[in-house]
Amino acid sequence: MIAPEKLAAFALVSGLTSLVPGPSMLFVLAQAMWRDARSGVAALGGAQLGYICWYTLAALGLGTLAAEIPLAFTLLAISGAIYLAWLGLQALRHAGASADDGPKPGRKPSAHPVRDGFVVAVSNPKSLIYIVAILPPFVDPGGAVVPQLVLLWATAFTLDVVIGLVYIAAGSRLSRAMSQPRTRRWLDSGIGLVFIAIAIGILAELVLGGG
Repeated sequence: MIAPEKLAAFALVSGLTSLVPGPSMLFVLAQAMWRDARSGVAALGGAQLGYICWYTLAALGLGTLAAEIPLAFTLLAISGAIYLAWLGLQALRHAGASADDGPKPGRKPSAHPVRDGFVVAVSNPKSLIYIVAILPPFVDPGGAVVPQLVLLWATAFTLDVVIGLVYIAAGSRLSRAMSQPRTRRWLDSGIGLVFIAIAIGILAELVLGGG
């Protein structure tokens, strides 16, 4: 199974990623602010259904790859760690930018939050790229891969739902805070450093420790 320190690192990455509102979380936030909390929860549920689809596709593909071509899975894990470091560098670059760092407006509120939350989640191809790239570095290909992927999904799902509910409960205040350039710079800097540190640790284990 997954080593506790790897699971903790993945939880940290997932939590920080959920904390910074992307298209799905912005849609959830818009529903809560402009309609009501129940609509926000419905949108959050729809988004999670979309992510379940992405995780299922990723688990099937990665599980097959680990079983059939272990070396390719290891190379994918190394690439994923490098991708994580790149995300960290991008966050640091954004933190140092002078342009407005606030999140872009989310999709307009909908009368069908579950359906549209699902559509927002599955229509973003970056979600699949992120999932496929980030999962392998935290998986031990020598063990049963699919159960590990299920555990990682459950961890990401739990954190995303908890943070989403926090956004719904304190939507307007959090939205204003996240739109402040100073807050965004501080958050981006912290996330960038954490992502880079985790990526270095994973690369050291994969390359020097032989996976």
